[in-house]
Amino acid sequence: MPDAAAHPIRLAIVGIGKIARDQHVPAIDKDPRFALVATADPHGSLPNVPNYPDLGAMRAALPDLDAVAICTPPAYRAAIAAEAIAAGLAVLLEKPTAATLAEAETIVARAAAAGTTLMTTWHSREAAAVAEARAWVAGRRVDRVAITWKEDIRRWHPGQEWILAENGFGVFDPGINALSILTAILPDPVMVETAHVEIPDGRAAPIAATLAMVSGGTAISADFDFLQTGPQSWDMRIDTDRGTLLLSDGGASIAIDGETARAAENIEYPAIYARFAALIAAGTSEVDLAPLRLVEDALRVATRETVAAFAF
Repeated sequence: MPDAAAHPIRLAIVGIGKIARDQHVPAIDKDPRFALVATADPHGSLPNVPNYPDLGAMRAALPDLDAVAICTPPAYRAAIAAEAIAAGLAVLLEKPTAATLAEAETIVARAAAAGTTLMTTWHSREAAAVAEARAWVAGRRVDRVAITWKEDIRRWHPGQEWILAENGFGVFDPGINALSILTAILPDPVMVETAHVEIPDGRAAPIAATLAMVSGGTAISADFDFLQTGPQSWDMRIDTDRGTLLLSDGGASIAIDGETARAAENIEYPAIYARFAALIAAGTSEVDLAPLRLVEDALRVATRETVAAFAF
């Protein structure tokens, strides 16, 4: 891998969808340690950036490529990651890592065997108030956590039919962000006890879900909805023996014991790329599959209900 101080890491993005355009590209453009040299997507491209139909064609044209960020829908990530790892490329995986836990574990094993850098990203852990929340919880007895994660699929995922298809995750695509914060903040492992999911007729992934979980002696509830109109809700309330903390705006704002919520600049993706650069320089990896494991466990134990058909 190159010395980023001497010349930037030659990075390509595989999958030029909404998350790549909205978050990855701006973060890369602002980080001098990276140079975005290409994209791979049969259906989309970026202005003034060479595009290729797939990773194989891109690698053939750019043999000195250093790293890839894989931003495709989850169903395609395992095969692309395997190809990238075999080519010796450092790999950054957009959440939720892969379509299944087994696929994700295979990616991790391949990277470890090859000695290539792998980073599984959970961008919501980088939200402005999450580190403060984790520090505040430490040393307290957490009695209860209540998660309310409700947003409008039509607003945030227009035309993205894959998200309600098989292996598309449905409401767990945003919901896994809450689970990533939860598993970062609580000191003990989280386990799913019960789950209920609502799946639209003709679709394969849930549009809404409720979970009951436990972590040590802590009871945790989660309410996920993908058809929220009006105000959007990305909130987590944590009740402890010494006060109550409220994370809101997806972890960007924090309020303790009823104080007015405080917010700081949210630099989730710049933080991700800063750490990716550090991992590449050190030749190490950063992997955490706990949020994905919770989603898979929830779907495994879920009571399923078919609801009215949904169209974007």
